[in-house]
Amino acid sequence: MRRTLPLSLLFALVVSFGGAQQTPTITVRSNLVEVPALVTTKKGEVIFALKASDFRLTDDGIPQKISLVSDTDWQPLAMAIVVETGGDGAAHLSDYRGLGAILDSVVGAEEHRVALVSFDSVPHLVAPFTSNTDAVSAALDRLQSGDNGASILDAVAYAVRLLNQQPPNYRRELLLISETIDQGSYTTPTEALRLISDTNTTMYTFAFSSTRSAVAHEAGKFSDDTPGPAHGCFSRNYEGDPEDKAEYKGHYPRQVLDCISQLAPPLRLATMAFLTAHGALRRDTAKTIAHLAGGEFFHFGNAKSLQKDLIQVSHDVPNFYVFSFTPSDPTPGLHALRLSLVDRPQLRLTARTEYWIDSNGP
Repeated sequence: MRRTLPLSLLFALVVSFGGAQQTPTITVRSNLVEVPALVTTKKGEVIFALKASDFRLTDDGIPQKISLVSDTDWQPLAMAIVVETGGDGAAHLSDYRGLGAILDSVVGAEEHRVALVSFDSVPHLVAPFTSNTDAVSAALDRLQSGDNGASILDAVAYAVRLLNQQPPNYRRELLLISETIDQGSYTTPTEALRLISDTNTTMYTFAFSSTRSAVAHEAGKFSDDTPGPAHGCFSRNYEGDPEDKAEYKGHYPRQVLDCISQLAPPLRLATMAFLTAHGALRRDTAKTIAHLAGGEFFHFGNAKSLQKDLIQVSHDVPNFYVFSFTPSDPTPGLHALRLSLVDRPQLRLTARTEYWIDSNGP
């Protein structure tokens, strides 16, 4: 199941910064929001026999009417492969080699264009968009180590802009191979959140561990001495809906956001979604990028596990559900999405969690 491409839409908004008014000129690309989703059993088996009526979707807590996009495998593909060659990525250059046959499987048989971007402290266009995947694989094999930087957000922002320049009938995907946490990007989490959420690009991330990422992760851990009533919605030992319990495991900010959605008005929910995603991009960059875009995250340690994860993506991509809806409240800014299954607690659901509506001020 693949994503269709959107219609154009403009919204107006004047933003004030310290009393001085500035007029954004970025335009939203769609009045149809697309939500990719993957459904699996607890053993990881893909389920692809459900209907739109088996799902429910809310936008900032407001129920939306959704449609299931079908028959989209024929659409051409633009894919950007983004790999870290700086910092600890230099030790993984050999893991990126010999991936030609697997990349062919990920891309599929339909018309395609693939580009390769490497990055250290800055992104580098190694191979511009081409239909020759062999040339891209050869470029991967020839990558050289970069400087000590690992500017993940800068590289993703660069690749998204490249993808947005591709023909509008092309669906877009991004494969990111990097360490887990950004190191030194000029792109702020807010800017990255805006770019990632204001696009119908599905992102798959593959991350390796690094010493400095581990240090940053420990330093940025969330601590809370008052987690709420025992076994309640805000509790870390939540004992509610089994489906939610499984989804929240290891994702306490997501649990908090869903709890707030039951108590707070849409504006508050959107604000909490922004704060949650903003913080997550700092603490766990690679994983959050995939989560925001509705893709998949994999942790790999060597060439063998990276190849295994890429093969898994090649199997999962054709089995993604893609839903579309027209927002009932197209307010500019970040919107919190919540896609869930109806009465199917035995299944697991991965789906896009946010989208951004940009504006064109008068």
